[in-house]
Amino acid sequence: MSSRILRVDPWNPAPETIEEAAAILRFGGLVAFPTETVYGLGADGLDPRAAAKIFAAKGRPADNPLILHFAAPEAVDDVARVSPNARRLMELFWPGPLTLVLPSRGTVPSEVTAGLDTVAVRMPSHPAALALLAGAGVPVAAPSANSSGRPSPTDASAVADDLGDAVDLILDGGPTSVGVESTVLDVTGEHLVLLRPGGCSVEEIETRTGAEVLLSGGAAHRSPGTRYRHYAPRVPLLLDSDAGRIVRAARESGTGERRIAWVGMHAPETSLGEGIAHPELRIVFDSPENYARGLFHALRAFEEEGADLIAAQWPSSDAGIMRALRDRLTRASMKE
Repeated sequence: MSSRILRVDPWNPAPETIEEAAAILRFGGLVAFPTETVYGLGADGLDPRAAAKIFAAKGRPADNPLILHFAAPEAVDDVARVSPNARRLMELFWPGPLTLVLPSRGTVPSEVTAGLDTVAVRMPSHPAALALLAGAGVPVAAPSANSSGRPSPTDASAVADDLGDAVDLILDGGPTSVGVESTVLDVTGEHLVLLRPGGCSVEEIETRTGAEVLLSGGAAHRSPGTRYRHYAPRVPLLLDSDAGRIVRAARESGTGERRIAWVGMHAPETSLGEGIAHPELRIVFDSPENYARGLFHALRAFEEEGADLIAAQWPSSDAGIMRALRDRLTRASMKE
């Protein structure tokens, strides 16, 4: 059984559709909705029972904190202590794919913060998401709207496939534009510390703020998506940087032809073995941005097409969105 899906214009969402979804949130229900990054699974972030439904629906570990989503930066002051550095980041990058970890004022349930003294906050740029947040009138806790550990959903059908009737309503705003989750910065101290790379690049943050972003030294447990295997398809995902492992996996597959899929920005290298990737199971993107936008969708599509193994091209550098791509590919290819 699947949840009810309502189509919503991503640029001009119908007020009656938004109000129906907002009412579900206000009464403690779950609504999946599009953001610019991935689809989120939303609940009233100040209601511990509603937040608990998120963990139950996703099968999410209780020590993995949630991000609170807001329709306006000013509302963050009610739940967090906003430093001048944080305020400046909000002015420069909100709405957009940047999450800030701030000291909590103690008003957010421990179910959302995972018992920490910090809270993660963001303001998405998707018009339908902003309309929903404004209509709900409460901070909305919203991790990605998928089963824990699965590739994040970049369209409504992926949400329905993973969560079924565990969610009260899915707002279908079409495919997302960024395709990977938000960047998470720890802003609790003197320095900006990267906890999770995402849709807002380190280079852009440093250029626009004039401040260095430290790539290590932060408390990773303050951010979602940093301590567990994430984003993984149901079939093995191997990276082309380990071509020998891919070849061995193909040879050790037993009887029958091994259906190996390929995803990246170039056709498979000869080092993978001539013809190792199935001709109909190849997706090649023309830019790092499109690779990020389409990665999770590609992983799910390969599952549906019956791939036995997915080989993914390792991005050539960690510049821009490729840092986030490397992170997602690494976590998706991890063993349990």
